[in-house]
Amino acid sequence: MKWTRTLLVYLVLLTGAALTLAPFVLSVMTAFKTPEQFARRSSLSWPDPVTLENFGVLLTGRTEFGRAIVITVLAALLLVAGQLLFSIMAAYAFARMRFPGRDALFWVYLSTLMIPAIVLVIPLYLMMAQLGLRNTFWGLVLPFAFASPYATFLLREYFRGIPQDLVDAARLDGANALDVLVEVVVPLSRPIIATVTLITVVSQWNSFLWPRVITTGNDWRPITVATASLQSQYNGNWTLVMAATTLAVVPLLALFLVFQKQIVRSIAITGFK
Repeated sequence: MKWTRTLLVYLVLLTGAALTLAPFVLSVMTAFKTPEQFARRSSLSWPDPVTLENFGVLLTGRTEFGRAIVITVLAALLLVAGQLLFSIMAAYAFARMRFPGRDALFWVYLSTLMIPAIVLVIPLYLMMAQLGLRNTFWGLVLPFAFASPYATFLLREYFRGIPQDLVDAARLDGANALDVLVEVVVPLSRPIIATVTLITVVSQWNSFLWPRVITTGNDWRPITVATASLQSQYNGNWTLVMAATTLAVVPLLALFLVFQKQIVRSIAITGFK
């Protein structure tokens, strides 16, 4: 009876894994096909022969997709740096510093997570237009370059779990609040910082609505908007679109492989606490 239950669990897990991975496998398979292969054969058939033609079209400048990749990488780096900097400082203030209304202010700030992102699009657009930042790189990144409520929440909960004795010992040695943050709290919080970094990169890398609204033309569009435009620009050339999605996913997978140990460790520690 026990082995039957175990077999059933594994079958359910394998089914879930297959349903999750199938779209990605199909995307990669299609990316290595020519348009003729895709049109004449089943979409589930393996590419025969394998071709890199679609990737060549994307990266040789004919579609300006390479520019979109560079813009996306630069925007993600700037957003990660800004959000980490301000979120870490805000989380430390909420976790370790005492001031009137600290907890009430934190929960008010956290409640902004309940506001749908689409509600903020028009006000943000009007602000960027008034500042003359429409269809610019700064208009693309500036609204999201500061602290994130979700990142602040994760970091605050982790900071609260750091032993107070370590903080007190640093203060006895003459460290001020900034020294404690930089020399004690941040080094001990590398797992959760890695997790926040990955979450921020993924959310900004996959952002579509705001870049679509604030950018026009090909000058400052990121990889998501560039991929969407390929469908209409090349009359539904799905092999080209799937090659673009493959290029968009590969950096995220590489990032996860680099940070997977820290992510698992931060989840385990946070769950234990």
